[in-house]
Amino acid sequence: MAITDDWDGLHPAARERSPAVNASAQDAVFRMTFRKRAFDVVFSLLLLIPLSVVMLTVAGLLLLSQGRPILYVAPRMKSAEDSFHLLKFRTMHRVDEDSGATGAHKSWRITAVGRILRRTRIDELPQLFNILRGDMSFVGPRPPLREYVERFPGAYGQVLRTRPGVTGLATLIYHAQEDRIMASCDTAEATEAAYYRRCIPTKLRLDMIYQRRRTMLLDLWIIWNTSMTVIIPGWKPKRLLDRASTRQADG
Repeated sequence: MAITDDWDGLHPAARERSPAVNASAQDAVFRMTFRKRAFDVVFSLLLLIPLSVVMLTVAGLLLLSQGRPILYVAPRMKSAEDSFHLLKFRTMHRVDEDSGATGAHKSWRITAVGRILRRTRIDELPQLFNILRGDMSFVGPRPPLREYVERFPGAYGQVLRTRPGVTGLATLIYHAQEDRIMASCDTAEATEAAYYRRCIPTKLRLDMIYQRRRTMLLDLWIIWNTSMTVIIPGWKPKRLLDRASTRQADG
């Protein structure tokens, strides 16, 4: 799949940096269909039954191996203006100041347990509570930092009309490639430059494709293939990749 890692091809309105965002677009983040919201709540509760044992075990292991805090609580944006606290298991050593994307310059901070949690995505299990609170859905764009929304309000004002998700089309298709790009950045400056120039525009395009085509069937497809990428290393959902590539070219 050919993905262009720059701003070329994004609609001019999506690249707009002015702070003006349609108010109806800001409200649309809450306009979930009853079926999608009901699925989020029921599926979260069903998963919490078996996964609560996993989360308690991980919490105890983190407490013994790296101490408190067990959770990483990060402010993220759920609309162009509104933020919420994203929950994850803490996978990195703490520092006084931290910001921006995670590149190779931060790799020394990732703990041994944290590497396993990240690779298996167990670190994101606490986001089940974000879903129950209504801040997130299972499928949608990954919630961005405020600094990214403020820098590209036109683009994120459009993308965040869809409630942020634990996984999504951009996560499924681009996650491995983004990790490779970030792994090659050995300074904070290089990380930010690569993330702004290469990762953000690609993920925004894929998020916009999802926004135009989203259905419950597509959500289930994304959830299934995301699960398979965790269970089976190297799993490639080719049919979805081909369709997304075609839609990107058409858009």
